[in-house]
Amino acid sequence: MYILWAPWRFKYIESVNSQNKCIFCEKSKEEPSVENLVLYKSRYAFIILNLFPYNTGHVMVAPYKHTSKISDLNNDEWIDITGLLDLSIRILESVYKPHGFNIGMNLGKIAGAGIEEHIHIHVVPRWSGDTNFMPIISNTKVIPEGLEDTYNKLKKKLSEKL
Repeated sequence: MYILWAPWRFKYIESVNSQNKCIFCEKSKEEPSVENLVLYKSRYAFIILNLFPYNTGHVMVAPYKHTSKISDLNNDEWIDITGLLDLSIRILESVYKPHGFNIGMNLGKIAGAGIEEHIHIHVVPRWSGDTNFMPIISNTKVIPEGLEDTYNKLKKKLSEKL
């Protein structure tokens, strides 16, 4: 089995855990802006760009409720979250025309959750050929667009759709 080392991710995990504040709870209190990467807020959840994306357009949907358990969410919260998942996919399809998506949750540290105390759903656009020789030869993943540009494109499309 090949292990992909991404030691830069640990700095992020340490910084989040050392703050003793939940990044999702903190960001949910702020109004959407390019500085905080919050794209959209609904009644029970919000969409935020991933600060350390796996691909261009990598967003997350998180509930306002601070919980690590899916069972703690009520039906209204789940309906809102799935509505934001749908909105995220539609906006990403419109802006980036991906060939597919990875959508998922890492529940618990052992499952890979960097922020295990607050559930969130990753939405990662994928394209045929989006993994090239760079990860293989130099253990480097290329993200071809800056977060500010990604934010501005998605925010503009959100404004048009709503």
